[in-house]
Order: sequence, then structure tokens, then C-alpha cells
Amino acid sequence: MGWIDEVAYKISPQWAYKREAWRQELDSIRNYDAGALDRNNANWNASNLSAEFTDKYDRDKVRARARDLERNSDMATSVVKAFKRNIIGGGFKLQARTSVPEINNKLEEYWKEWCKKENCDVTGVQSFNQLLRMAVQRKKVDGGILFIKRYTDDGLIPFKLQAIEVDELAKDAVTNGERVVGGIKYNEYNKPLGYYIKQYDIDGYTINEPVYIPAKDVIFIYSKKRPSQIREMSDMAPTVTRIRDINEFMTAVSVKERIAACLAVFIKKNNPNGAGGFDKRNNNNANTPEKKYDGKTLIPGMIRELNVNEDAITINPSGQATDAAAFVKLQQRLIASGQGISYESTSRDMSEVNYSSARQGSIEDDLEYTEDGELIEEFMAEVYEAFVTCIYLTGLIKFKDFYTKKQDYIKHEWVKAPKRWIDPVKEANANKIALATGQKTLKDIAAENGRDWREVVDEMAEINDYANKKGLDLGGALFGQKTAQKQTG
Repeated sequence: MGWIDEVAYKISPQWAYKREAWRQELDSIRNYDAGALDRNNANWNASNLSAEFTDKYDRDKVRARARDLERNSDMATSVVKAFKRNIIGGGFKLQARTSVPEINNKLEEYWKEWCKKENCDVTGVQSFNQLLRMAVQRKKVDGGILFIKRYTDDGLIPFKLQAIEVDELAKDAVTNGERVVGGIKYNEYNKPLGYYIKQYDIDGYTINEPVYIPAKDVIFIYSKKRPSQIREMSDMAPTVTRIRDINEFMTAVSVKERIAACLAVFIKKNNPNGAGGFDKRNNNNANTPEKKYDGKTLIPGMIRELNVNEDAITINPSGQATDAAAFVKLQQRLIASGQGISYESTSRDMSEVNYSSARQGSIEDDLEYTEDGELIEEFMAEVYEAFVTCIYLTGLIKFKDFYTKKQDYIKHEWVKAPKRWIDPVKEANANKIALATGQKTLKDIAAENGRDWREVVDEMAEINDYANKKGLDLGGALFGQKTAQKQTG
């Protein structure tokens, strides 16, 4: 209370009361509850800092904790695997889209061959699809992953990928006044110009000075969530504490149930002054031998007499394991929602869904996977451009005016392996109606099923030709055109 309010209180309490009432009303109009400093928000301390200033002090610690959960938590693993199987799934198929069909076929054949582990990975261990799955997992847990374009003298073409972890960025690299933050060199607009990469011995120890690699040879996959963010932060950050709490809770429940499964008996002595419950001053008990319980176990049908003044107490922890089921389910729902996906996608528990809710959940989940899916497709597009360039430089395919028509030669599409239908009859009927009403084309439906529509048409034509040679009329195998022709003829 200020001095004016004190004076008003002494002169006219009514005036002071109205003054305070109007002040509180004014505060309620111009302020947010979330910004109030009342007792409900007394311990909520937050500050507005740049993304890099906020992240750099916790980045390594959060990543280490997320990796620990990745190794030791089934719930964390369920989240990571949900993203990996839905973003990559069965992999991607290339559809080259140049203006020359023969070149398209050759590019697709060479790409399929290059995607083998001995051609695309400098270590010769992982195929391209396996590299993609690892990229999704590392992006989810570590916050990001880097791929270096390596130009080697072996393999199908002299181009391979080297995957490195974000830990290998030399954040303490000694530079000559360059604008380097977190091991990355930036220009005045915070655009990466190059990366300082740590060098390791095969056993993991750092050796020598870091190596500088220009940005054009590095692909850094991470999500940028603020304009001032220049490096990665683990995607698991919002949920790591909750996942760890669940792990600790489940450990406690497991211990409790193990104790409950083992019947434990304690002997309570009601007369602590006498050994073994016997009062030496009592002549009736003086000559009775004291009973010992060392090594004794309970067996079926056992009848045993205790010492005088002793009771047997069994240990039975209160509560049941079923009490934990609802709590764990709620926590898993919150963890899944914190990652933007449904509870069913992480738990694989479909007991509470029907066809409609399963479809709606799948649609919403797919929208969430789209964000990381775009990062992966951008990565694949950059890799494909380098691949086509190397195909041209090695002379495997002759391109006319390659550098002037490069954009035409690198045109392509990715066809993702399809998901299985929830209800095949409903899905097939929906496609049939969409096709008949022009809402979808054969190209759309083929792409949804991970097929090239040209291959589908070629296969259908091949089947019809073969059937005709064998004297079979497949009728409406292809939109009913033969049946329609016969009816009009």
C-alpha cells in the first residue's frame, strides 16, 4: 500500500476501499492470468532469451537423458519406433520424372543398385533405407543427425554418405575470429557456411584437430522451431521427465508385487524383557526350552506352536497392481500427446477404438509425421541430386546439356510403401467411388499403394493379353471396358 492509500484509509475507509476495488478491476482487465505473480504462479520463473542461449546449457544433458531412456525405457522406445515405422516404413521407391522415358528407367535401375549398403554407405554396413530409419531415430532422440557427402573411388559411383552424430560437432573448436557457434560457422544471416567435425580414433577417443567441412557437403537434419535457433534440441525433451517418472513408478510397483508374492512372517515379542518371549521370573516357563525360528519356512498343512508372548505377523503391502494400470495408461496418453501422436500408436492398444476412431487417429498421426517426413524427403532430394550428378560425371548415362537442363534431369517423385488397410472392403469401395466420380485417378490410387501407375497399367495389359491367348475373357478387369464394348456393339 502506497502513502496515498494509507492517507485515504485514515481519512475515509470507504474511499480507500473503492480505490482498491477499482485498481483490482483494472488489473484484471489489462493482465493475463498466465502473467500474474500471485501465489499460484509464485514459483514459475521464466525468461525470454534467444533459442541458442536457452538450449546450449541443457542440450547435452537432455540428449544424454533421452539416450538413457532410449536404452532402458520400453515406453520411450515405443514413441521412437512409432515415428520410425510411420515415416520410413517399408522405404521409398524412386520415380524419375525426366522428359525421356529411357533415362527414367535407367536412373531408377541405378538408384536401386546404389541404395545397397556397399554403394551408399561409407562403412558398407547400412542400406539407404536403414540410414533413413537411423536418421529418424537419431533426430527423435538426439534432436538431429548429420550426413557428409563423401566422394570415394569404390562402389557403383564415387559418391557415398557418412552419418555422424551431433556430438561430433566441435563446439570448442579454435577459430581465427570466425563466427562459429556450437561447431558451425555462420554468416551474418546465420546461414551455415561450414562445420567443424571432431576426429575420433576407432575406440572413440578424440584425436588431432577438428576437420572443417563446407556446408555444401553436409546435410544437417533437425527441426528449427524458433528463428533464433541454430542447432538441434532433442524432440523428446517435453516428455523425458514423465517417461522417467513412469519407469520409477513401475519399478516400485514391480518390487511391491514381488514382495507380495513372497509370504513374509515376522515374530513379534510381546514381552521384550524376557528372552524369546519367556519371563525367567515365571517358574512355569523356566524349564520350557526356547523355540528358535532360524531357517524355518512355511509349508502346506504346517501347524506350529510359538513361544509364549509371541505373535506371528504377515507382511502384505497394501494396494494391487491393477491400481497402477489406469495411472500408467493416463501417463502414456500424455506422453504420446506430448509427441503429437495418439496413445494407440505407441501402446498398440486398440481395445477402445472402432473403425471410425482408428481412421481418425491414423489421419491425425499422419499429419504429425508429415513434419519429420518433409525433412527426410528434403534430405533424399539433395542426395538424389548428387547421385544424378555423379551418374553424369561417370558417364553411366549420357545427358545432353546436363548443366543447362539439370532441373529437368533431377525431377523425381518418391512413392512410399503403403500402409495396410484397416478394413479392406471399406477402403476398396471408397477408392472405387472416388475413381468413378473423378475424385481420384489411377495414378493417385497406385501411389497410395506404393506402386507406379505405369507399371500397374502394363501389368494389367500383360495379364489381359495372356488371358486372351489362353482363350479367357477377363471382362471388366480394367474398368469394365471390354464388357461395355460388347454391350454397345
